[in-house]
Parts: sequence; structure tokens; C-alpha cells
Amino acid sequence: MFLLALTALRGDTSAPPINIIPKPNIVVAGSGAFRVDAGTRIAVSGETEGLGYLLESMLRPGTGFPLDVTRRGGRNAVNLRLDRGLTKLGPEGYVLDVRPNGVEIRASAQAGLFYGIQSFRQLLPYQTFRQSATPGLVTEVPCVHIEDMPRFTWRGAMLDVSRHFMPKSFLLKFVDLLALHKMNTFHIHFTDDQGWRIQIKKYPLLTEVGAWHKANKLTDDPTTLNSKPDGGYYTQDDLRELVAYAGARFITIVPEIEMPGHSAAAIASYTTLGNTGKPSRVPGVNEGSPNVLNTSERTIQVYQEILTEVMEIFPSKFIHIGGDEVDKGPWHNNPEVQTQMKDLGLKNEDGLQSWFVGQMDKFLTAHGRRLVGWDEILEGGLAQGATVMSWRGINGGIAAAKANHDVVMAPGEFTYLDHYQSTDHTSEPVAIGGYLPLSRIYGYEPIPASLTPEEARHVLGGQCQLWTEYIPNPRHVEYMAFPRICAMAEVDWSQKDQRSYIDFMSRLRPHLERLQALDVNYRPIDGPVMQAVGTWKSGEMKETFGVHSWPLPNKIDGPGDYKVTFSYTEGACRLDIAWAELVQGDAVLARDEHPGRTGGDTVDNVYALRVRQTPVAGKPCVLRASVRTDGGTDSTGEISFTKQ
Repeated sequence: MFLLALTALRGDTSAPPINIIPKPNIVVAGSGAFRVDAGTRIAVSGETEGLGYLLESMLRPGTGFPLDVTRRGGRNAVNLRLDRGLTKLGPEGYVLDVRPNGVEIRASAQAGLFYGIQSFRQLLPYQTFRQSATPGLVTEVPCVHIEDMPRFTWRGAMLDVSRHFMPKSFLLKFVDLLALHKMNTFHIHFTDDQGWRIQIKKYPLLTEVGAWHKANKLTDDPTTLNSKPDGGYYTQDDLRELVAYAGARFITIVPEIEMPGHSAAAIASYTTLGNTGKPSRVPGVNEGSPNVLNTSERTIQVYQEILTEVMEIFPSKFIHIGGDEVDKGPWHNNPEVQTQMKDLGLKNEDGLQSWFVGQMDKFLTAHGRRLVGWDEILEGGLAQGATVMSWRGINGGIAAAKANHDVVMAPGEFTYLDHYQSTDHTSEPVAIGGYLPLSRIYGYEPIPASLTPEEARHVLGGQCQLWTEYIPNPRHVEYMAFPRICAMAEVDWSQKDQRSYIDFMSRLRPHLERLQALDVNYRPIDGPVMQAVGTWKSGEMKETFGVHSWPLPNKIDGPGDYKVTFSYTEGACRLDIAWAELVQGDAVLARDEHPGRTGGDTVDNVYALRVRQTPVAGKPCVLRASVRTDGGTDSTGEISFTKQ
């Protein structure tokens, strides 16, 4: 490939580090810097003028300079140029050249120019991200050559606004944050049991009734019960504004309208959509309720009319219909549904769900759209044009890809940002459970190893999820989302062989200053900076324990506490560790012996090594460890080293 052929290039090693997230494919540092001052221009053509004004609006708050957007290029200008010769980089790829006398951003399409702009912004000091003017902030941008393109076409984040309503102003801010990280899909979960958040003009009770519930119960602790009415919804004008705002930033809004399960709010609004014929209410957060639609011809018609209005608002190729966690008990107990199943020749309720999804798939296909649903839509048979979002692990995605269906990988154990970020729950906000640290997200590989290259082409990309049962407000969303979205962005954008967790962490720390300037309530990083000291590659480790060594030049600078972390990155098997030690010659400086493993369910993969004596000057130190693989020999990973 063109990109990979250039990855060996190196530039000026004395230049400042290029801390861009997600990591570009090719970065060649140059000498010197470009100066952004009051005389800097943004040079555009007719096709790129809109992007020029967008860049000016991004730079003005932090620098205080109202930069001139002009057709005149030349020296001291940031030049935005469409170059049809760069089609090899795809519509989202770009080339960025920063020289002392000017900046040039080139791409074959406007999306690529936009992503080049995001990389250029990240070369600027973090102060330029501030939202209040800093008059006359003259800044310098390090000279660099960057060539870049994304690995996946679907780079997404989902936000659930049904359990807890989020104001439109926050959705706009969230779009900006996704765009900064070169993510291109914002999946919004608009409806569920606890709330219907999207105005449907033909069915006004969906928001008049369905957008409100009487109580929130975040935990079993009675003190977290809020009995005040809660809710809200977005008008169609609100959503058209959001779609236009996101579209200008090359982000597609994918709306989700849950069906046939998770529909208590809709059933509370229109009783005839349910299975009992009895009135019901919208349940509070974390409160259960019969929640499945009946499958009558009238219900099908109502939801297709709802989807018609949804499609008028959202131009997205994909429309999400949910399809997860369907409680089929009400169907089993509904005589009319049972008669319908018999008439349709369906053997069971799984077949009925498949039939229901198929009706929506045909409807959306007839309107030039594509249905996407959670992996439960596989049950009973997959609709012809359906795309699967695999959340219950990776098996649903594998099954769909092998059946020649497109897949978005969203497995809960790697992508659910409502999970805890620490094992010390007392120091964290209440979460739904689980544990998902940065390292686990970063180590995720969206293409399952069991897929053939042809099957792997069906993997559109990856997506992280923010379910809000325990996330009641925007600041809490930000705390759960960042910096974990930064890791997911790099998984989806950067080439597989370019990724290094240690390198990512070194770039993340200065990136957090940008997030702070943007008033993002991110979670601070735990612990000191880690340094990469070694790797293991596929085939190097055997399935029986053996001792392996890695040199540690200039890492042991005296007595103290050191930590070594073994981090799996990819492969079908894990790495088991029996012990690790620091040695100098024949002398063991420190040793930690305990069973640990990394990959899959990582446990006790950190080894604490206390050095009590001063090492002999000039004599090299070595890390040794007894390790083995489990279930094969294709495990790969990194070893990091930290002095406490």
C-alpha cells in the first residue's frame, strides 16, 4: 500500500513531538515552524470556501485573530486545496505540509480536507482551543509532512438520550468533540422504555406523553430516587439544525427508533400498540415494564409512518431499529399475535421478530435506506438488507459477516463506556457495572481473527456506546466518554500496525490539555507515564513456560519502586506470566513472582519490582520473565516500564 511504503521515513529528531490523536499513518518531522499571527490568511477556492470559514471560526476564539479567508494564497497562508490526484487516499484521506513560509492541506474530497484541518489544529498549542478570546496569541506550528487516511469507514459513538434527556446544546458540543477525533458517525438512541425524544407530527402523544416519566432511580439506594417529573424531547427543527451542524463537520447522524422491544414509552402514548389493551405509564429510569409492540398490520403501519418522518429529518443511509432484548412473553400470551403467527406459518416468536424486522427492512430499502439493528435481529433469520451491530460479544458480527452482511463491531466488553473506569468503585461515580479501562479499549481489534479477508470486508468499523441509565447529565457523559473515546477513535482510524498503547499514552497527556481548554469534564489518567521497553510477537512465545529477556538501557537509575506491565495487543491467544525480575549481570536486583495474564480477561499483569541497591554504573540491566501462551502461539503485545 502507498501509505505503508512510507512509514519508515524519519525526519528531524530534534523537532517537537507531534501529538495528534488519532495517530496519522505517516508523520515526517521537519525543521523550523510556521507562525500564526494577525497577518495569516486562509486561502481557499470556491469549492473550499466553506471549510475556510469553518477553520477561521475554530481558530478565532483561542487566538483572538479574525483571520482573513481569501482566494489569495502564497506566503503566510494556510492553503486548502482539492487535489484529485490524491484519490489513492480515499475521500477521507489528506496530505498536510507545514513549512516555515506556509501550510498546505490537500485532499481529493472535502471530508479529507476537514480531517487535515483537525490535524493542523492539533499541531497548535492547546491555548488555541480555548472558547474565550486570547487577543494576539501568536503561535508556532512545527514543520511536518503528514499523509493520512482512515482504516474504517464507520467510526462511531452512540449516545442514549432516552434514559436521561440531554439538551440540544450538548449534542452540538458532542458533535464537535467527535469531529476533533475524526469520528464520522453519531448514533443517537432516541427512544426506549423510559422516553420518546423525537417529535413525530402525525403521532403527537409520543412526545406529549412518552417524553416524560415521573421518577429516576439510579441505584437501590433510596437517596438516589428523584420523584420529580423528568424528560424532554427534540423538535424536528432542533434535529434538522443538529443534522446540518454535524453534516458541516462530516458526521452522519444515525437515528435509532427502538422496535419491537424497549417500547414502553410508545405503548404508554398509544395503548393499541401494546399487547394487553390496558393503559400504562412511562416507567422511570431502571424501572421495568412490559415493553414489546404487538405485530398487527396497524402497528406495522404506524411505525412505518414514524420512519417516514424520521427519514425526512435524517439523510443517513442507515436507520437503526434496535431489535435488542425483546421480551417475547407478551406475544406468547396475546391470542391475536398467536393467530397471526399461525397464518404466517411461523414456528415461534423468534420467527415473528425476524418477520417484523423484515417488514421494516423492505420498507427502508424501498426508500433507498438500509436497516441496522443490534445482533438480536439475527434470531429467527436475518433480513435481506440488514446490517448488524454486534454488542453481545463478537459472535454476532462473525455470523453476519460470514453470511455476507455488513457489520459494525460494538462488543460490550470493549466498547461500553457506561462501565466503570476503575476497580475502586468508591472513587468513581455510580456506573452500571463492569470495568473498561483505556488499555482494554485501545487493545481492541475490530476485525475478528476467524474471518477470511473477503468476510472481513463486511466489517464497516467500530463504535463505542454511552447508555445513560446511570449517567444523568452532560458533565457525567463527558467524564465517562473522555479520554476513552480518544482510544476508540485511534482504533477506528489508525492502521493496525501503527498502533502502540505506550505511544498513545504519551500523546494523550498533552491532548488532555486541549480537552480542558474545550471545557470537557474528562477523567484524569491514573499513574505516571509509561515507557515502552519491549514487545513480543506472534510465534515468539511457546505454550510451555520459558524465560525471555528484554534490555533496559538507562532505565534503572537507582534504588526505587519500578513497575512492569505486560499488555496484550492482538492474536487469538493470551499470554500467561509466572514471574518477572530485573537483573544486572548475575545479580537479581528485584523479583515479583505471581501468576498473571493479559489478553481476554486480563488479570494481575503488573509486576512490582523494588530495587534496593544502586546498580553498577555502565553495566546494562535486563528484564527477564517466565511466560507462555495459552491456546496458540500468535499472541502479540507490549511491555511497559514505569518508575513510581
